[in-house]
Amino acid sequence: MQSKQETALKDPFGREISYLRLSVTDRCDFRCVYCMDEKMTFVPREQVLSLEEMQTIAEVFVSLGVRKVRLTGGEPLIRTNVLGLCRELGAIDGLDELVMTTNGSRLATMAPELKAAGLKRLNISLDSLQAERFRRLTRTGKLEDVQAGIEAAIAAGFERIKLNTVILKGRNDDEIEALVDYAVGLGIDISFIEEMPLGSISEHDRAEAFMASDEIRERIAARWDMLPCSGKVTDGPSRMFKLTGTDSRVGFISPHSHNFCGECNRVRVTAEGRLLLCLGHEHSLDLKAIIRRYPGDRERLQKAIILALDLKPERHYFDHSNEPEIVRFMNATGG
Repeated sequence: MQSKQETALKDPFGREISYLRLSVTDRCDFRCVYCMDEKMTFVPREQVLSLEEMQTIAEVFVSLGVRKVRLTGGEPLIRTNVLGLCRELGAIDGLDELVMTTNGSRLATMAPELKAAGLKRLNISLDSLQAERFRRLTRTGKLEDVQAGIEAAIAAGFERIKLNTVILKGRNDDEIEALVDYAVGLGIDISFIEEMPLGSISEHDRAEAFMASDEIRERIAARWDMLPCSGKVTDGPSRMFKLTGTDSRVGFISPHSHNFCGECNRVRVTAEGRLLLCLGHEHSLDLKAIIRRYPGDRERLQKAIILALDLKPERHYFDHSNEPEIVRFMNATGG
């Protein structure tokens, strides 16, 4: 293989790619109203990457300079033998961080094994602390299962745990302060995420439900002293603030109101093997086709990935109208 210096991933705008978000499945045991349709059609299983193919892709990205891999979905913990994949990825030489985003529904039993397998940090989705509202927002989820999972993750001793919350005006915006209180009480972090226009939904009007990060931040600042965290706290787009007098931080991911593309350092690989160069565009490369046509040819895969970065756009152009700009749902993108 070529040396890392010769194959460092850099896009046409000079941004170096050090972060891979790898989706292990598009399936989920929840049906969150902002993520997917209630009656979803999922990718046929034979079209999904095998765990061995995912491992190969991760290893090649690390050989090209990626230092952080986040496992996503769908819900990654429903993928058969995901623990085995975690163990293999956690052992890759040169990978600094293996992390995961999960809905938390299965953490109560899996958290210790995930920690032992090499996962360092967890992001856990939580949009309400009211059981019936939580069920309506997720359509199938049980709040008590997720809360038990959060407690199990804390007990397992992950380096950092962060809640991810999507606020929808008129649906759960009255819980902003309560959700921050909950995170502070547990000594963990929380990020508030503006809803992204991925996939066509009919459950709610995106324009009416949209709530900007600045409005959420003003609500929190009225109750807590917030200090901007110095330096780059995460490899992702979240702007983080320390809540003084606590061990918790609050973050804001604002694809609409505060474009974060200038610092983009990441790409995504979907469960069916598409390399997505941008969340807000359809530019992609079919890695699965290369792996299956040329099994074992890692140098070919390296070269294809390097060339694909020429397709990475400068930025996305989301608005919060009700018309989706990208037809794929978030679960197909990799959360």
